[in-house]
Amino acid sequence: MDLQIETKDDVLDIAQEKNVVFIRLQFVDILGTPKNIVIPTNRLEEAFDDGIPFDASSIAGYATIEESDKIARPDPKSFVVLPESIEKRITAKLNCDIYEPSGKRFLGDTKFILEKIVNKAKELGYIYNTGPECEFFLFKKKGEDSSLIPNDYAGYFDLSHRDLAEGVRADISLALEEVGIHMYTTHHEAAAGQHEINFYYADAITTADRVISLKYVTKVIATKHELHASFMPKPLYGVAGSGMHTHQSLFTKKGENAFYDPDDKNQLSSVAHFFIAGLLKYVKEISAILTPTVNSYKRLVPGYEAPTYISWANRNRSALIRIPSKRGKGTRCELRNPDLSGNPYLQFAVMLAAGLKGIEEKLEPPVPVEKNIYSLSEQEREKHDIKHLPESLGHALSFMEESTLLRETLDEHIFNNFLHVKHKEWEGYRKQVTKWEIDNYLPIL
Repeated sequence: MDLQIETKDDVLDIAQEKNVVFIRLQFVDILGTPKNIVIPTNRLEEAFDDGIPFDASSIAGYATIEESDKIARPDPKSFVVLPESIEKRITAKLNCDIYEPSGKRFLGDTKFILEKIVNKAKELGYIYNTGPECEFFLFKKKGEDSSLIPNDYAGYFDLSHRDLAEGVRADISLALEEVGIHMYTTHHEAAAGQHEINFYYADAITTADRVISLKYVTKVIATKHELHASFMPKPLYGVAGSGMHTHQSLFTKKGENAFYDPDDKNQLSSVAHFFIAGLLKYVKEISAILTPTVNSYKRLVPGYEAPTYISWANRNRSALIRIPSKRGKGTRCELRNPDLSGNPYLQFAVMLAAGLKGIEEKLEPPVPVEKNIYSLSEQEREKHDIKHLPESLGHALSFMEESTLLRETLDEHIFNNFLHVKHKEWEGYRKQVTKWEIDNYLPIL
């Protein structure tokens, strides 16, 4: 649906023309979990004029019972009629900004955090674009419950009878096209039952909206095929996990790629070098946002092309940051540790904050490491000054707690609430006694 929708009146006209029955007013909690309030179409004008009040006391990271009243105000530009493959009745959706009853923007609205850092980049003359690679598993269902049985046993890029999900990916892609998200590529990933869908890059706010939509659409279509779509970073032992490699670039207001310099040895500008250096310097501090679950760190282990060390390279896929070969307008850096268990508004916000800090401080990155970092000895890694990423959620939270950059970027509300929610998650995990411990220790201790 590529209609140019700009105003309240545009939305009201299309909703009437398409005989829309219900409107989903959508937003996300601090963890990136989609939430929605459904209203009949006859309340649409009221939603635009006054907003729709709701009780936010039970929404993660939002508010206490004493300060729970919030207002959802829809953005007319986000209006889209959902396809029949998603909704039984004619239903449209609108993304919402969240406000206090006083009329001020709610500081716990994670989209607001991204908007503020994006506006900071614009003040410096840059438009921040992102393009994520969205990986997920499709598992068979046992009745209403999910299993850990992959839906197929095909491999990376396979074109064969073993790829049983080609039709599922096609249905997901078609549904996404109907809501205005245009596919770039889709294919089978390395592990059995693992898949990847990529859409065209865009400004970070648009891309974050699209990530939320992609996850929702993928799960709905998978269910219609009697499958369960999981964006869990590491659902299966011994195989590759699912990440969200994120391609990033800065464009000038004239439409030029600020990362490109044809006269540089690697055709990378000083802005690109500063941005990369900022990501490298601050990645430990932002890891709790980029890889925010206990399970995230089960993916970040050697042997599965997931990064564990802090380095950058032009070709090396064991590096944290890779520079794809395309230059000119396609010049970009690819950050390889984020995953889809996070909140994309916060993930893109902290990536940009780290990159802009690198530009502000004129940081220079170390020499790129083009060797397989996993095969280097500890002494060789020390020689190249290659440090480890945090090895657990608890480890990452310890860096976040001390981060001035994150406190400034996220503001006190989200900074403190995120730490509270995630410390609770980490402590809950630490107290568990796992099957591995029972199997390995009970017989001998």
